[in-house]
Amino acid sequence: MPLPSQPSPVDILLVHSSDLHVDDEANATKHGDGTAGLAAVLAAARAARADIVLLAGDTFDNNRVPAPVLDRTGLMLAAAGVPVVILPGNHDPALPNSVFIRGGLAAIPNVAVLGITHDEAVGFPDHDLEIWGHAHRDYENMAPLRGPRPRSTRWQIAMAHGHYEPPHNLATPLRPSWLFSDDAIAATAADYLALGHWDRPERVGDGTVPAYYSGSPDLARTVNLIRLTATGEVVVKREPLRWDHA
Repeated sequence: MPLPSQPSPVDILLVHSSDLHVDDEANATKHGDGTAGLAAVLAAARAARADIVLLAGDTFDNNRVPAPVLDRTGLMLAAAGVPVVILPGNHDPALPNSVFIRGGLAAIPNVAVLGITHDEAVGFPDHDLEIWGHAHRDYENMAPLRGPRPRSTRWQIAMAHGHYEPPHNLATPLRPSWLFSDDAIAATAADYLALGHWDRPERVGDGTVPAYYSGSPDLARTVNLIRLTATGEVVVKREPLRWDHA
């Protein structure tokens, strides 16, 4: 089921963030509210007049976030004024009793949760755009970029929450879980790959596909701003966050 969205006759503007860790104790200690990172990201999206917000995993610190925090989060998402696509990560996997179900977040009209409201892809027909990704569905290891999705729209965005390693490192024993490398990135053939799991922002891969970690709002202090232009270009830049809006 596609999410409601506004036509964008010229460019499509996306805001990408990850690892917000809503209800994270350190975040709450620094900012007085565990939802401060989410508030800052949504404020940046409104200021940029973004068409869609991408949250690439670990939006929540865990699936035990208490009801009052989930209620605040739900109100913030419902009032965002923009579609929000969420990919569950290793901290907040798409379990039957996940925060997305328990907090009613999956029922908010402008919110899509991959693995819950949509199996692996959500379409935006007004933008001729599809966004896909494989949600973490448990706490076990998985391949975040397995089974690339064939393109059916002009624009295609992939999302993944996991750990990138360059090819020459893959033979090293005792690598982290949720691994992917250059070949899996290239196989997506996406216009942009929105990554989560790293706290620092960084471009990865061999350049075949624009693949970026946004970093966590608290440490990166930025979001990634992606402009899909009418001429077919993909322009990526980092936009500073203003925590006074949070």
